[in-house]
Order: sequence, then C-alpha cells, then structure tokens
Amino acid sequence: MEKNSSSVIHKWGSSDTIWMLSLYGTAIGAGVLFLPINAASGGLIPLLVMSVLAFPMTFFSHRALCRFVLSGKGNDITIVVEQQFGQFLGYLITLLYSFALYPILLMYSVSLTNTIESFIQYQLHLLPPSRALIAFILVAFLMLIVQCGKMLIVNIMSALVYPFIAILMIISLSLIPQWTGDIFKNVSLSGAVHQGGNGLLLTLWLLIPVTVYAFNHFPIISSLAVAKTEEYGEELAEQKCSQIIKYSNILMVVTVLFFVFSCSLCLTPENLHEAKIQNVSILSYLANHFQTPFLSWVAPIVAFVAMCKSFLGHYLGAKEGIHGVVIKTGKFANIDIQEGKILHICTIIFIFITAWLVSIYNPNVLTLIESISGPVFAVFLFLMPMYAVHTVPALAKYKGKPSNIFVTIMGLIAVSVAVYEIFA
Repeated sequence: MEKNSSSVIHKWGSSDTIWMLSLYGTAIGAGVLFLPINAASGGLIPLLVMSVLAFPMTFFSHRALCRFVLSGKGNDITIVVEQQFGQFLGYLITLLYSFALYPILLMYSVSLTNTIESFIQYQLHLLPPSRALIAFILVAFLMLIVQCGKMLIVNIMSALVYPFIAILMIISLSLIPQWTGDIFKNVSLSGAVHQGGNGLLLTLWLLIPVTVYAFNHFPIISSLAVAKTEEYGEELAEQKCSQIIKYSNILMVVTVLFFVFSCSLCLTPENLHEAKIQNVSILSYLANHFQTPFLSWVAPIVAFVAMCKSFLGHYLGAKEGIHGVVIKTGKFANIDIQEGKILHICTIIFIFITAWLVSIYNPNVLTLIESISGPVFAVFLFLMPMYAVHTVPALAKYKGKPSNIFVTIMGLIAVSVAVYEIFA
C-alpha cells in the first residue's frame, strides 16, 4: 500500500497507539499525585475552571508545536529552530531547550532514589542500602533502557501506561464510598481565602501553569513529528500527528480529571489545603487521613512507575537538546561534530554520571532549577509556535485561527506566573 494514500490517515495502526500512550506516559508523571491538592485546595470553582481549560490548553499548544517541528520536513526541533530562526537564535533556543529538560532528568533521578529509599525503610521495614548504591542501580537501569534506542523507549513507556491507568482508575473507584461532596458546600467567589489561601482571581491565575505542567508532554513532540514524517510522508504527517495528540490528550484529561474529582470529593477544601501545607502527595495524605495501609503501599509504587515513564519521555527531548548544543557549538568553533554512535554514547555517559552524583547528594537547588525551567516550558510550548506562525512561511496557512489567540493568552499567563513564583 502507498504510504501517501489518502486512506492511510484514517486508519489507526499499532504504532499510532504506541505513540499515543507514550505521549500520555510523558505527560502524566508523579505530578498527577499533587494535582488534586493544587487544583482543588481553592474550592470548587478553580477545579471546574481547570476541567474546562485542560483539553484546549493541552491540545492546541502541543499541536502548534508539532506543526512547527513538521515545518522542518523531517528534522528534529534543534535543527528546525536553526532553519526557521537563523543560526544564532537557533543556537540560543536549542540551549534553552536543553537547559529546560536536562535538569528535569536530574530531578526525576533524585525523586526515584528518595521513593525507593523510603519504600524500603517504611513499607518493607528494612535498613536501606546506601543512597549511592540505590541511585546507581536506578540510573543504570534507566540508562540501559535508553541505550537501546528510541523505539524501545517508546514501547516501554506505552507498556507502563496500561498498569498506571489501571491503578489510577482502581484508586479513583475505590474512593467513591468515601465521597462526601463537601467541596460543593459553601461555594464562594472568594476562593480559598477563608482557609488561609488566595482570593479567586489569584487562585485561578496560579492554576494556569499547574494545568500546563500537569498535562505537558512537549519533550516527546519532536520525536513524534520525526517518526510520523518518516512513516507517512510530509503531506500526511500533520494530520496523523494531530490525530495522535488529540486522542492522547482526551485520554489524559478524562483519566486525570476523574482521579482529581474522586480525590477532591473525599476531602474538604480545608483538608486539601492542609495537604498542600504538608507538601505530600494526595495518596500519602489519603492513606494517613483514612488510615488505609493499601494506599500507603500503592502511593510509592504509583510514583515510581509515573516517574520512570516521565524520565524516559523527557530523556528523548533532553538527548535532542544536548546533541543540538554540542553540534552547534562545534560549528561555532569550526569543528565538524556528526550525529552518531559516539555522540550517543557520550550523552548516555554524561547523563548517567551527573544523574547518579546528583541523586547521591540530593541537593535542594533542584527546586530552583525546576522554577527556572517553568518559564522556558511555557515559552517553548505556547509562545514560540505562535511567533513561528507569523514569521515562518510554511506555517502561514495557520494564521488567523481563534486557537492562536487562546494559546498566546494562556502562554503569557503561564510565563507571568512562572516568573512571579521565582521572585515571590
């Protein structure tokens, strides 16, 4: 069958399912365990606003970024930015792209080490081995997976999604008998201010980036665009990528919102605000609140699977960024560095050593790095694609779309909040 046949785009293949689940796996990480607290601690209205905005914010922004990558005709994002914006700006954007994603890998390495160490100590009631050994085994395991290539990463991520969704739904359903509906009582336009929180407008403003980051999967979008261009050709790749992004986003929003609402309906806004102050995941808080050993066991397992999925998805983007920075730096120094096995191995060694060392020392500075990554995330996902629509000839056909205005406004809000949180 011809790859460019118009009928191909309407057929859903197994590779499309794998990519759809991989997008889900990249987006829905350990952050979902904090989303009910962040979204519902301000009461019912912010939760409803998030429910309305979640899908359009996620779909329109990621589709726009994917279209930008596709304008490079099969190249990854680090090459496309140079094609469309010139060598210097392309280098700067690639540097920021790498700087936004690489620290996330370090944070996941630290979090995974902490999760396993805590699980051994508090659930298994054993003396955990040294952090150095735990971190070495975890990072080595993840690096062994990524060394085997992009498609193995994508396949493993998609496989991990099935048990993750199943556990998420089982937990959500098991909480139904505990639903009280207290969150529907005393619905107030003052937000959570009576609980020591913020007023409604500030609560809604702060909620936008929470929603963005909860469903963010832009690190894997470039890999998706390149893979589907190879599989379907340039003409059909945009339609297929949009289809995959749409279905993955629907799956994300439906499963996560059900989990968020199920958790929120079990607790009062005061309980959620207390959980926010304690800085624990929703499963840990529920386990303590209802004194259920099941949740105390499930929480670290869910967190472990979620962080492994997200680590692998972010690795694909971080590797692109690191390779792009090395190759472009070589160009400025008149050194011809080729994309190949040597660069791939060097990248794996670099990430392994740095992730292992950072996991051992467990520095608090990673929280600051995450805050810095926040504005870069929003710029990449929302503002850069909208700028490209008005400057890149290949994207001119997307001008004047109502979704462009929506994405730009949401992007500006997300950037403003991220900057506010750095200096607050």
